[in-house]
Amino acid sequence: MKHILFILLFFTVSLHPAPVNILIITVDDMSADSVGAFDCKLPGTTPNIDRLAGQSLSFAHAHMTVGNCMPGRNVMFSGLISHNNKVEGFYQVRNPGWPHLVDLMKEAGYFTGIRGKASHSTPYQPYAWDINLDTLPDGAGAHSKDAQSYGISTAHGIAKAKAAGKPFCLSVNVSDPHKPFWSVVKGDGKDPHVPSRIFTAGEVPIPGFLFDDPKVREELALYYSSVRRADDCVGEILKALDASGEASNTVVMFLSDHGMPLPFAKTQLYHHSTHTPWIVRWPGVTRDGAVDGKHMISAVDMLPTLLDIVGVKHPARLDGRSFLSLIRGNTQTGRDRIFKEYNENAGASRDPMRAVQTKRYLYIFNPWSNGERVFATATTGTVTYRRLVDLAKQDNRLAKRLDLYKHRVPEELYDVANDPDCLHNLIDEPGHQAALPSLRSELEGWMKRTKDPMLAVFQKRNDVAYREAYVRKEEEEALERRKQRRGKQRSKRAPSKQSARL
Repeated sequence: MKHILFILLFFTVSLHPAPVNILIITVDDMSADSVGAFDCKLPGTTPNIDRLAGQSLSFAHAHMTVGNCMPGRNVMFSGLISHNNKVEGFYQVRNPGWPHLVDLMKEAGYFTGIRGKASHSTPYQPYAWDINLDTLPDGAGAHSKDAQSYGISTAHGIAKAKAAGKPFCLSVNVSDPHKPFWSVVKGDGKDPHVPSRIFTAGEVPIPGFLFDDPKVREELALYYSSVRRADDCVGEILKALDASGEASNTVVMFLSDHGMPLPFAKTQLYHHSTHTPWIVRWPGVTRDGAVDGKHMISAVDMLPTLLDIVGVKHPARLDGRSFLSLIRGNTQTGRDRIFKEYNENAGASRDPMRAVQTKRYLYIFNPWSNGERVFATATTGTVTYRRLVDLAKQDNRLAKRLDLYKHRVPEELYDVANDPDCLHNLIDEPGHQAALPSLRSELEGWMKRTKDPMLAVFQKRNDVAYREAYVRKEEEEALERRKQRRGKQRSKRAPSKQSARL
C-alpha cells in the first residue's frame, strides 16, 4: 500500500511541478562590452557575471529600446514601447491603463519583491510589490553601493516568499556603475564601499567613440572599478540564491538598462547606447555557455517572455513578443531587427528620435536637429565631456565630434557591423544608399503598427518647417507637464491654513 501511495505521489508531483521562480538582476549604466563574456578588452571586470554566462544562454544581439533609465525600464516591465506605456521621460504615471509585471505576477500567485529602482521600474504604485527590499531585515535602509546588502536583500525576499508559501518574482536592481562612481562621494571622506578590484588609468581601454586623454582615462578607471563593484553585487545576489536551495528551480535573467554614462553612450540611440549583456539561466532548459548570435531581442520582449516562462496569459495589448522559443534553443522568424525611440531626458528637454537597427545597419531619425538646438543629455556633467569641450578648441577632429554631440543631423546611418562606435555617418555615401529604402520602410511600418504619434513627421521628414513645428509643440507640452508636476509637489509640501495657524 505504501508503495502505491509513493507512486501516486511521484506522478502527482511530476504532473504538477513546482512553479519556477523568477530572479531579474539588472545593473545600471553598464555597456555590454564592459563584461568579460561580451568581449571586454579589460580582463577581470566581471568574474561573477562571466561565471553566470558560463552557466547560461547569452544573447549577442540584445538591445534596450533607449539609452536612459526610467523610460527603458518601463518598457521592460510593460511590454509596450514608450509612446504606448505613457512613460516617455522621467515622470511617474499613477493610472497607466496597462498591467505591469508586478500586477501580472501577483495575479499568477507569485510573491513579488523589488530592490532598487522602485520608482523607475513601475508606474507610481509604491505599494504594488509584496515587499520593497530597499529596507533590510533589521529596518535599516540598504545602501545602493553596498555589495553585501544585495545578498541580504535577496535572501530576505526569498525567505518571505517561502513563508508565504509562494514562488517568488524578485527584481534586484544594482545601482553601479551609475554615477557617482567608486571613490566619488558627496562631502568629505572616502567611499567605504570598495570594489574587490580597482583599475588604474593606465590599464583601461578607451571606447572607440571617445578619445585618449589622461583625464578621460581617470574617469574610465573609476567607471570600470564601479563595474567591478556591480559584479561584486551580482556575486552576492547569486550566492544568496544558491544558499536558499532554490537555484535549480529559478530562472535568472540578467541585463543592463543601457550603456555607460559617458558621451555618445547614455541618453542616445547609438549601438553602444542600447546594446545590453542579456543572460538567461534556466536549469534544465538553457545550455551552459550557449550564445545566440543569430537572433535580435529587445527590452520590449521581456514581459511577454517572462509571462510565457511562468505560463501566464498575455495582456490584450503588447508591443513586444516572447522569445521563449530561443531560450529553449529553437529558432524564431522576424528576429533580424529591433526598434528604438528616445523622447526626453530627466530635465524634460524634448528631443525625439526614432531608430531601427539590424545586425548590419543602424538608421536614426532626429527631427529635433535644426543646426541650432542643443541636445540635452545626461553626460554633459562628466569629466570626459568637459575635456572634449576644452580639446575641441584646438583639435578639429574633436570639434566635429562635439558639434555632432550637441547638434546632430536629421538622419544618421551607420554600418554597425564594421563601425559599432558609430563614427562614420553614411547617410550620403553612395555605397550604402541601397540599404536606406528598406530601413526607412521598416521604421515607418513599425511606427504605423505601434500607432507612433511621430509617424506624420517621419513621413514628412524632408519638410523642415513641419519638423520644427512638431518639435516645438512637443517641447511646450513637456515643459507644461514639468510645470504641473512641480506645482503638485509644492502643494503637497505647503502646510494647510489651519496647520499654519497652530
